[in-house]
Amino acid sequence: MTMRMTGLFAGIGGIELGFKQGLGDNIETDLLCENWPEAQTVLRRQFPNAELHSDVTDLPSLPGNVDILSAGFPCTDLSQAGRTAGITGEQSGLVVHLFKLLNQHRDKGLTLPTLIIENVPNMLSLDKGTAMHFLTSELESLGYAWAYRVVDSRFTGVPQRRRRVILVASNELDPKRVLFADETGGRSDSDYAMDAFGFYWTEGRGGLGWAPDAVPTLKGGSGLGIASPPAVWVPSEEDPVRAFVTPTVSDMESLQGFPRGWTDFDYGLPPARTRGARGKMVGNAVTTRVAAWVAGRIGNPGDVVCPTVDWGQAKRWPNAAAGFDGTRERIEASEFPVLAPYEHLLEHIDVSTAPNLSARAIAGFHSRLQQGNLGWHPGFREAVAQAEDAHLLGNALGKVNK
Repeated sequence: MTMRMTGLFAGIGGIELGFKQGLGDNIETDLLCENWPEAQTVLRRQFPNAELHSDVTDLPSLPGNVDILSAGFPCTDLSQAGRTAGITGEQSGLVVHLFKLLNQHRDKGLTLPTLIIENVPNMLSLDKGTAMHFLTSELESLGYAWAYRVVDSRFTGVPQRRRRVILVASNELDPKRVLFADETGGRSDSDYAMDAFGFYWTEGRGGLGWAPDAVPTLKGGSGLGIASPPAVWVPSEEDPVRAFVTPTVSDMESLQGFPRGWTDFDYGLPPARTRGARGKMVGNAVTTRVAAWVAGRIGNPGDVVCPTVDWGQAKRWPNAAAGFDGTRERIEASEFPVLAPYEHLLEHIDVSTAPNLSARAIAGFHSRLQQGNLGWHPGFREAVAQAEDAHLLGNALGKVNK
């Protein structure tokens, strides 16, 4: 039987594409809701058979036959990189409309869909767990059992260290049999090559997001408010300038599990703004292979293999838990439920064509790096200094040649 899917806060359809990757012809997307015009363009092209609605606040109802409801509601007010206003923030507070729609659905006597929520791990600790208390209380008031797990996208094989909370709620299947039927304990360091390192070039005094053989989390903005992808250091590169490159939008799509070109459309914008919009959309998306793993387990639930442990007294919600009707269980689970074959970073980024960091970017990063106590991987600081010198020399020679 084909399941019917609806996506709220759909972005560019990462969850929906992931479910298609995981379930094939056994899933169809009927309705998508997204208010960003550029993302709407992507959804129209990539999901031509789905009804598209622009505003969750005035969506009249859910489809009557919906089986799976995804809701990757905005993390703007929950993310450490955002405003951290909490679940009541202007953007993240839109999740209340999700529960309004679910209550309307139940009041019509319709079967509630299985719910998939994705968000940032910061939601577990923000405001002493207020966001999670709100979400789980609302779910239980609808009769849902729920479970969530923090996962790292590298478990799917993509070289992006992206940690996200995946929450599954259902009144038909046990969410624990979806999220806790797989466990590996984590990846071995031997899985990672030492030929490329990802980092945030917009930082320096604070955390670099350092990641061997991976990029840190792709995101729509940065600590400096610059919408930009992270950088990659390739130590073997002989040209100091070319040793520091950034993934293209196509590379970012690949690092998120999308086919290359998923967002490559005419948005009626200048080229630079188009690249910026595409990068932001991809950075805000859900890694499709994470959704595919969830979809596979919804289609084929397994026996729970992760043990229940004492909840403890910590104010922060644990990285994995489950609950129903007022009870809560802390689950001992790693962020790597399965270990798909690892795809190395330089398999996703073509260093020969990737743009290098500009002279201004390298100079600003080097200045901030010298003011902090980070970036001490052998040879890294020296390579940054050499890149800055090479840029300066190139600029000087260019002026002379003029």
